[in-house]
Amino acid sequence: MGLLSKPIKTLDDLFVHTLQDIYYAENQIVKNLPTMAEKASSPELRQAFETHLVETKNQVQRLEQVFQMHGQPVKAVTCAAMDGILAEAKEIIGDCGDEQVRDAAMLSAAQAVEHYEMTRYGSLIAYAKQLGRHDCASVLQQTLDEEKATDRKLSTIAEGRINKLAA
Repeated sequence: MGLLSKPIKTLDDLFVHTLQDIYYAENQIVKNLPTMAEKASSPELRQAFETHLVETKNQVQRLEQVFQMHGQPVKAVTCAAMDGILAEAKEIIGDCGDEQVRDAAMLSAAQAVEHYEMTRYGSLIAYAKQLGRHDCASVLQQTLDEEKATDRKLSTIAEGRINKLAA
């Protein structure tokens, strides 16, 4: 158990903890996407990051809605996984001297973030359904669908141009 979190004894506790975890993660993404957009040399990649920033801000609002629907205060708990993914991304990006290679590295880092988010949202939806909270599951499904679409878009950008330029 973390220092500031309560014990997780029930599926409902796990649902709330996971909401708090992804709420923290989404807010970290909101903080980091503008820098990634600024550093992107590819206009297509820059636009993808800027578009996803707007989506992510909406996803944060949806999470706040789910907290409210579930009768819980909006609260974040530190997500060590997201902190680690972002720290690794910053390190790799900082080591790239070539802008095309940096774009490929940022794209890969962004997909690592997307995959983490997809696992969290998938779990949250399953928990919500098991708890009879189909209303929460429906809201969370909107975000999962966006995350999957962003991942597909990033793959298309990588495979279409970015990785070729980096090679």
